[in-house]
Amino acid sequence: MDVDKGYLYKFQRFSAWSGFLVMAVVGVCFFMLSKVQPPIDPEWSGQQVKDWIVDNRSGILWTTVICSFVIPLEYFFVVTTSWQMRRIERGWGVLTMTQVLTGVVAPIGFFYPMFILSAAAYRAAGRSPEILQLMTDLFYFAYVGFAFIFCLQCVVIGIAVLIDRRTEPIFPRWFAYLNFTLAVVLAPGAFIYVFTSGPLAWNGLFAFWLPCLAYLVWKVATPLLLLKAVKSEEAETADEAVPVLV
Repeated sequence: MDVDKGYLYKFQRFSAWSGFLVMAVVGVCFFMLSKVQPPIDPEWSGQQVKDWIVDNRSGILWTTVICSFVIPLEYFFVVTTSWQMRRIERGWGVLTMTQVLTGVVAPIGFFYPMFILSAAAYRAAGRSPEILQLMTDLFYFAYVGFAFIFCLQCVVIGIAVLIDRRTEPIFPRWFAYLNFTLAVVLAPGAFIYVFTSGPLAWNGLFAFWLPCLAYLVWKVATPLLLLKAVKSEEAETADEAVPVLV
């Protein structure tokens, strides 16, 4: 007896939307609640950093609480993206598995930096400015600089899109170039460790603002394309299930 796969497609649709939900919630928390975005000036003194952390203590801690509940949904998004890439490679190929492994790291890129900043904020009033400045450096090094790892993820997704030779491709070809563009835009994040000012500092145009904008476009486009891909998969399954009359 055939298994009803209807629930699988429903779950994939939920997973596609979960990626957008994570971006929306994290964006609100980071920009409005904890105010870690836009990033602070890397050249701030220790006292300026301490004052900023003390002023935003509640927002930082509550951001971590909220993210603890929301960010795990990113795994659904990652798996569904990988599943649709699997259709292109017709199995768990190199590109699909690389997407899985790099995608698994994605939630850590949000979680781990916030743990560091929360540890700083937890007892901020009683800590020295120098220690808080060090922990804030660690936060931005991990949060902004960590984005470089997603260059590989974007590249493998883009390659997968281009090698799809279906009559009706799972993803449109322009999605490949969007991924390649995001990979290029994310690359300057690797230079924040040697600059404290200018476009390559952690608050700079090339290290933060352009990647932030490109990621926003990608995180809106990808769920919509995943929904379309799930629809095409469902249609293919329905066609295969139709009995052939001889």
